[in-house]
Amino acid sequence: MLVLTYILIAFGAYLLGSVPTGFLVARARGVDIRSVGSQNMGATNVFRVLGKGPGIFVLLADVLKGWAAIALARSVIHSHFADSVGLNETIAPILAGLSAILGHIYTCWLRFKGGKGIATSTGVMVALVPVALFICLVTWVVAFVASRYVSVASIAGAMTLPIATWFTTHDLGLTVVTALMAALVIYKHKGNVQRLRNGTENRLNFKKKDIAA
Repeated sequence: MLVLTYILIAFGAYLLGSVPTGFLVARARGVDIRSVGSQNMGATNVFRVLGKGPGIFVLLADVLKGWAAIALARSVIHSHFADSVGLNETIAPILAGLSAILGHIYTCWLRFKGGKGIATSTGVMVALVPVALFICLVTWVVAFVASRYVSVASIAGAMTLPIATWFTTHDLGLTVVTALMAALVIYKHKGNVQRLRNGTENRLNFKKKDIAA
């Protein structure tokens, strides 16, 4: 019964994370976000192509997907295994969080091609390691202000995550999981890293919304 519950939690979290928010918002505006800008359906590309309103909406929706996946897992465990929560209260949310992130990055609705997982990972961290998240956000802001590259800020924040998790929780399991999350996010930025090396990565411009990146 418990194994089946884990499978259902993972599947439900994956489906929740796989909702292609950026794609749907852009399509509602008559734009295929996969063919403009950086061709990524994340909030940053939506911000650049469609403007602040749609970009902020996509950002918040993608964050909510990660948080909701954890909330769903905890609700299921407390509802069906109230007498033996214990370790299940740790394993189930972690499983749900990872599944939601994978759903966002590899959405089944768009041939398993999705976003880079930053916003959904943030939602997961809000629920699992809020203090570590705050440290990551500070790192993100400092790196962004210094470089004006969203990709540089995102990679810096991701690299900080497992370190901040360990020093704020001393939980080896959470540290390993956040390290895996960070590695996945950094891997999804490999194209940005290549553009940074080539000098072709564009900085985020708050005055123009049609910049390709």
